[in-house]
Amino acid sequence: MTDINWDELSLEDLKTIQKKATKAISTFQARKRKEALAAVEAKAAEMGFALGELTGASKTKGSKAPPKYCHPDNPAMTWTGRGRQPNWVKDAVANGKSMDDLLIVK
Repeated sequence: MTDINWDELSLEDLKTIQKKATKAISTFQARKRKEALAAVEAKAAEMGFALGELTGASKTKGSKAPPKYCHPDNPAMTWTGRGRQPNWVKDAVANGKSMDDLLIVK
């Protein structure tokens, strides 16, 4: 490795070096992470297991929540009660309906 006289570099040069070093570090870490994961998966397979079986990780990323509310006139329009309220829910509440009126199971 060559010696660099850091005092002679401009701010732009230093920022460029910093950006390149940050990128090199993150790619190095990602490569090492992949190597470690491959080694662990290989060892698990060697012993007759899938890595997910040993860690308890499921293959599904999540389950959908069942719908909790439905549109009073169009039952095909539903909402789980999670996330942003659909416009039809906002409109119904603005027109005097309560959330209980929109429940699928009362």
